[in-house]
Amino acid sequence: MHGRRGLFVYLGVACLGMWAAMSLLLLGGYHRGDAREETGALQQVCIAAAMLAPALAAVLVVRLVERGGRVRDALALRWPGPWGRTFRSCLMAFAVPCGLTAAALALGTLAGRYPFGGVHWSGLGGWAAGAVLGMLVWLPLFFGEELGRQGYLFPRLAGDGGRRSLVRAYAVTGTAFALWHLPTLLMGGQYPGRPWYVSVPAMLVSCVLILPVFTWLRLRSGSVVPAVIGHAFVSSMSVGMVKEFADPTAALDPLHMGMAGWPGWIATGAFVAFLALTGRLRPSFHARPGIGGPPAAPMDVRPGRTARSR
Repeated sequence: MHGRRGLFVYLGVACLGMWAAMSLLLLGGYHRGDAREETGALQQVCIAAAMLAPALAAVLVVRLVERGGRVRDALALRWPGPWGRTFRSCLMAFAVPCGLTAAALALGTLAGRYPFGGVHWSGLGGWAAGAVLGMLVWLPLFFGEELGRQGYLFPRLAGDGGRRSLVRAYAVTGTAFALWHLPTLLMGGQYPGRPWYVSVPAMLVSCVLILPVFTWLRLRSGSVVPAVIGHAFVSSMSVGMVKEFADPTAALDPLHMGMAGWPGWIATGAFVAFLALTGRLRPSFHARPGIGGPPAAPMDVRPGRTARSR
C-alpha cells in the first residue's frame, strides 16, 4: 500500500513542482523559436527550480511515506566504489553519450539533414574546455532529476526484477520522464518552432530510448552519480556538439539532428538493443561478482532494506 501511495505522491509533487517553476514563463508568454537562441537569466532560474522538483519529491516520499532507511541509501546517493571504480564509472558516463552524439551527427550528415560545417581543430580544445566547465556548473542540478528517476522511481517500479516488472519500469519511467517536460515542450524548449503535437511524441520517443542508458549507468555502478553525469552530458555538451560542428549560417532543427532527433533515436536504439540482448538492463546481471556491479543486488529498495542493512 505504501509503495503505490509513494509512487503517486512522488509523481504528483514532481509534476506540480515543474509546473510551478515554469509558471512565470508560461504566464509571460515565453516561447523559444530558434535552436540557437540562448536562455536568459529568468529562464535559467526557472529551469534550475524545476530540476530540483523530482529530488524534493523523492526525499519527501522516503521520509514521510516509506519511513525506512537513510535517504542516501534509499536513493543510491553514493560513490560507485573505490576511487578507481568511481573514475571508470564516471568516464563511461561521459564517453557513452559522447559516442552516441557523434554517431547521431554522422547519421544526420549522411542523410543530408545535419549541416556539418567541419571540425575546427584550432579552437576545439577551448570549446571543449568551456563546455565541460559549463556542464560541471550545472551538474548539481541534474542530481535533482536523477535522484527522483534513477534513485526513486525506476527501482520502485522494477520491484523484484522480473521481466514484466522491468518492462513496466522502463516504460513508465521513460514516459513520466517525457511528460514531466510538458511545460517546456509547450514553450518550444526542446523542439523550438514545433507544435506540441509534434514535440510531445518526439520527447516521448527520446526519453523512452535514453532512459535505459541512464539506468544501465546506474545499475553497473550501484550509484546514481554516473546517471547524473550521463544526463548532464546529453542535456548540455551533446546540444553544444550539435551547434559546434554545424555550419554557423544554417538553421538547426533538433528533430532531425542530435540526440533529440531521429538520428539520435537510431544510435541510441541500437545501443539499447545491445544492452538488452546482452542482459545488461537487468539488475541481476550487475549483482554477480566480477561482472560490473557490487556483489549485492544494487536495487533492493523495499522499505527498511538498504545496502548497509543487508
